Amino acid sequence: MPVVRACYTERVPRISPFRGLVYDPSVAGPWEQLTAPPYDVISESDQEGLRARSPYNIVHIDLTGGAVGDGAVPGYATAASLLADWSASGVLTAPDAPRYYGYELRYRVRGITRLLRGLVGALELEPWGGTVLPHEQTMPGPIEDRLRLIRATKTHLSPIYGTITGPCERLNELLDRTAETRPIAIVRDDEGVEHRMWAIDGEEDVTSWLGDESLLIADGHHRYATALAYRDERRAAEGTGPWDRILALVVDAGTQEVPVLPYHRIQIGGDRPTGGRPAPDLAQALAGADDLHLRYGTVTKDGGTVVYRIHRLRGEPPTVLALHEQLLDRVAPGDALRFTHVAEDADAAVRNGSAIAAYLLPGTTPGRVRAVVQRGGRLPRKSTFF
Repeated sequence: MPVVRACYTERVPRISPFRGLVYDPSVAGPWEQLTAPPYDVISESDQEGLRARSPYNIVHIDLTGGAVGDGAVPGYATAASLLADWSASGVLTAPDAPRYYGYELRYRVRGITRLLRGLVGALELEPWGGTVLPHEQTMPGPIEDRLRLIRATKTHLSPIYGTITGPCERLNELLDRTAETRPIAIVRDDEGVEHRMWAIDGEEDVTSWLGDESLLIADGHHRYATALAYRDERRAAEGTGPWDRILALVVDAGTQEVPVLPYHRIQIGGDRPTGGRPAPDLAQALAGADDLHLRYGTVTKDGGTVVYRIHRLRGEPPTVLALHEQLLDRVAPGDALRFTHVAEDADAAVRNGSAIAAYLLPGTTPGRVRAVVQRGGRLPRKSTFF
């Protein structure tokens, strides 16, 4: 029988319903033409394709086309103008009353179909380390970009994604009931992932269900840091207000498997890795590798020959943290690393000569990530792909 957590403490993640802007497909067109992946995983070529799909694709607002530091302030103003125009013309509409939203993903990992459900709500902001836990390091550049955008639009354009330890029975009962009703949106993205969204009335007191939970940020560290900075700016001038909250997807990791896929490392400078044992078929050697074993693979070139090797670290998982502490922080300092969640892209970078090495890593689990945070640590940037 599942454990039902007690639901009454003073310090819990506070989740409330909100009046969100939602596309009206009868005006804007099909959902598939309107949606986009998170801003920080969209390549320049993908951005061009998304812009071409529809004048109402969210990428027109979420990615302004200008980099921080290049004087591209007009890009942020354009984003704000577009958002206002879309709202005025009915492309975007807001409900009369605050709502939550149910969200579901259906996708395949290593040939297995998986389902992930969560609740979207407005999360009350608080400093890092209380009931909202970060697990990755952040960089100032993305925070400055997102801060300029939110100053202009005064809108959270995409949610952070966080997990609770769970199980939270009442939350999952609500999501299960909701999933039996008609969704307001169904989208299949370019990677074959099916997204479904439902509107849920805002009468439920979700905060009271969370008990002594804390929310581990799975994705959205820069967005959360941006929201804190923006809140502090607005509070200093105007006191409390809607800027005290951020859009958040909350997923119960206690009742559903939440895979944490790796970001592989591509090394473009520094010292080439050595050691390890040969692995002619690296994919097979790493297939199903448990992060607990601290194994990783390297791809290098010896003359014109591509060399694959398996290595093992000492210590505790996650492997990516041990790899940085024991090797990468020394041999690939500064800006010598690039990141991808596609192993074939890391391999290709070595093959085509644009990188001196690639490091292929196993995935991990939310529990192992949370354990690092509870020890007072953080993972290197771009460590997890939830």
